[in-house]
Amino acid sequence: MAETKKISPSTLKKSFFNWFFWNGCSQQAESMLGMAFGQAMAPVIDDLYDTKEEKAEALKRHITLFNTEAQVGSICNGIVCGLEEANANGNCTPEVIESVKVALIGPTSAIGDSLWVATIIPILLTICLSISQGNASTSWLGALIYMIVYPLGTCALSWWLFKLGYKSGLEGMQSMMASGKLDALTDAMTVLGLIVVGALTASFVSCSIPFQIVKDVYDGTTGEIIPNTVIFNMDNMLNAIFPKILPLGLTLLVYWLYAKKKWSPLKLMGLILILALALTGLGYFSGFYA
Repeated sequence: MAETKKISPSTLKKSFFNWFFWNGCSQQAESMLGMAFGQAMAPVIDDLYDTKEEKAEALKRHITLFNTEAQVGSICNGIVCGLEEANANGNCTPEVIESVKVALIGPTSAIGDSLWVATIIPILLTICLSISQGNASTSWLGALIYMIVYPLGTCALSWWLFKLGYKSGLEGMQSMMASGKLDALTDAMTVLGLIVVGALTASFVSCSIPFQIVKDVYDGTTGEIIPNTVIFNMDNMLNAIFPKILPLGLTLLVYWLYAKKKWSPLKLMGLILILALALTGLGYFSGFYA
């Protein structure tokens, strides 16, 4: 009886760290993350297959088109490692492996973007920015916490998901998708991410129109003239109608230009700078700004 092939723990770690550190180094339009996925699978393939032909065939099926959110998407690598192990033992086929990879792109990308990019990172940034702004003498502390927590947290989450994928395999992913838990989790993370982005907009996006009308007002009760009385203030009026409406409007404008009109970040920063200079100059030259 042929000896059952098993991926060694050191090979699994090497495969994971290949993916963790180099997942974006070869991203391009033709295969997206395909080359990085192949690089991550290379140690596993060397461990499982004996002949040069078997290794070449295995590498070819892992440099094809593949894309996901890299941190949460490490579960794909774990699942494929398990499938390659099964294939090396005659319990799977290359066609199944290729089909599974394609099937995992959608759900892992959706949940990764919702959970990691739109929720966890903004929450961590909000906490660290608040710490930095709380006290001028310890403003460096927020950046330090982010530089420590972000890479360590990312690594811990990715490694746990990688091991989960390898141990639970395709069956665990299929059961989660079939039960509807994946869709529910994705929807919940999307809503939470939108709430966090809204909080970030209100807390850290600053936009105001300091337009006001100041006049000397005659006080009929005392018979005195009160100088420099603010009769009208644009910011106070807008915030009374809808608090933080200007930061919200600016955020939505930037999002629309970036997502719908495909403006680059540099072009957006240039637009904001030009608007700020033009409106500030107009206000000061006209004498209507506070």
